[in-house]
Amino acid sequence: MNRYIPNQHGAWAMLILPFLLGLAVTGGHPMHIPLFIGWLCIYLFSFPVLQWIKTGKRDRYFKPALLYGILLLPILGLLVWYDPALIGYGVILLLFFLPNIYFAKTKNERALVNDILAIAVFCSFIYPVVYVGGGSDWWTATQLFALMTAYFIGTALYVKTVIREKNNPKFYLASVIYHFIYIGIAASINIYLLIPAIVLLLRAAWLPKLGIKAKQSGIAEIGFSLMLYVSVLVFFF
Repeated sequence: MNRYIPNQHGAWAMLILPFLLGLAVTGGHPMHIPLFIGWLCIYLFSFPVLQWIKTGKRDRYFKPALLYGILLLPILGLLVWYDPALIGYGVILLLFFLPNIYFAKTKNERALVNDILAIAVFCSFIYPVVYVGGGSDWWTATQLFALMTAYFIGTALYVKTVIREKNNPKFYLASVIYHFIYIGIAASINIYLLIPAIVLLLRAAWLPKLGIKAKQSGIAEIGFSLMLYVSVLVFFF
């Protein structure tokens, strides 16, 4: 099943949080269901494609890529039929996918630059969610996009202190300093968001000292993302 289901637990938070916050901005719409299914299929399709490019193992990744591609096509057709303007967002996704291909080809997909590009793409999903919902509060959507993007960049730095850079004190220091900056970013958006931002700082400073594993860290990120989501609902709206 690891050919079909990505083992990056933290990525599921990046997949879901922009959708939920987009719904918070605009409210629900029936077309949000195929929109999210299509978004999920895009993610699931990109995983075996990038692994295929990275490893060159066609036999291992062809079937999952084919399966998700077949599932994706009719959903994309439905979305384009509903509103052809969504093609523009699809073009943006393709442009941002090109660096992912490069980093996969060079077997450097864990590079921080690649992480930041992927984070920006994940968080940008709030815009089509708001658009499909008929929303017009683009300033709120942009504030939440900035909040999420900054949050997930901090998460990428923190996770590296748990895994690849766990013995690198300079990287740990950079992660902690970034989370101090994030407190300022969150407070500039809404002063009460100081509360989850401080919790995230404590996470970055304390959890790497406990020697937690990558899987534990990824699962924990789902909880931290839920904390941020609830905080936005309580303090922002």
